[in-house]
Amino acid sequence: MSAFIVMQQMGMIVILVSVGIYLYKKGVVDNTVSKQLSVIVMDICNPALILASILTGNVDISHQVLLEAVILGVIFYAFLMIFGALFPAILGVVREKRRFYNLMVVYTNVGFIGIPVAKAILPDKAIIYVIVCNIMYSLLFYTHGISVLSNGKEKMSLKKAMSPGTIMALLSLVVCWFKITPPPIVTNSVSYIGNATVFLSMTLLGVSIARSGVKSGFKDLRIWGYIAIRMVLLPVAMFYILRAIGCDDVAVLGFCLMATMPVGNLPLIQSEKIGEDTRILSGAITVTTIVSMVTITVLMILFTGALDISASY
Repeated sequence: MSAFIVMQQMGMIVILVSVGIYLYKKGVVDNTVSKQLSVIVMDICNPALILASILTGNVDISHQVLLEAVILGVIFYAFLMIFGALFPAILGVVREKRRFYNLMVVYTNVGFIGIPVAKAILPDKAIIYVIVCNIMYSLLFYTHGISVLSNGKEKMSLKKAMSPGTIMALLSLVVCWFKITPPPIVTNSVSYIGNATVFLSMTLLGVSIARSGVKSGFKDLRIWGYIAIRMVLLPVAMFYILRAIGCDDVAVLGFCLMATMPVGNLPLIQSEKIGEDTRILSGAITVTTIVSMVTITVLMILFTGALDISASY
């Protein structure tokens, strides 16, 4: 994939985000509408996009590749949990706030932003790595994530982890493993629903940026430290490590893209639910999301250029 294609796709995403900002400023989409649309995207459109990527027949993955994706996903998130526990001390975060930075390291936006971006700039078969990361995210947040946020007081819940997104992702793995081919009416219906994901998710991202106060977040040096280490240095390190151990080029791009994602929304939602101070998380989400439009573009241009896999597109 050429640098031009990456810039073109990320430019498209910037335009769609701008639409969301415009709609919020004009009062077309308010907080209530945004919340309702978020449910539609997370519980219906995003899961449909994952499954549609498998059902359209463009993803031909062997059992070996699927197993390797799962193993790499487990290793990736195991590392993030360890790194997340150490990272706040590296930034000099006060002890009572370290759990927020811990969650920021592990739970990035691999779903809401990761899925549509991956669909826009990666080969079709790269979706398997996105699926694996989303499954790990969902399963871990309601176990490890809840425990970290509550300092061990909140009970883990596997039942909550079985969200529509997790269930659809698991179903996608089953479909991929057994190479199930449903009737065209099912495939087409799922595809049409999934196609709405990119526009709606990027528009909602614009709404989120428009309603957030970004000034304080941009002045927080620790957030910039997070961006430099978690969103730039870590993906670069992963790129060289994955290549060194002989991973497929598409696997390298898939996991590196997931590693570049900004801070996710779920820790913020859970923090608000239990009455925590969410200023650190809301500022980090806004700033990292805005900056990610640049960092993702630059890093993916460098990665794809180094791999030179344009023939795969």
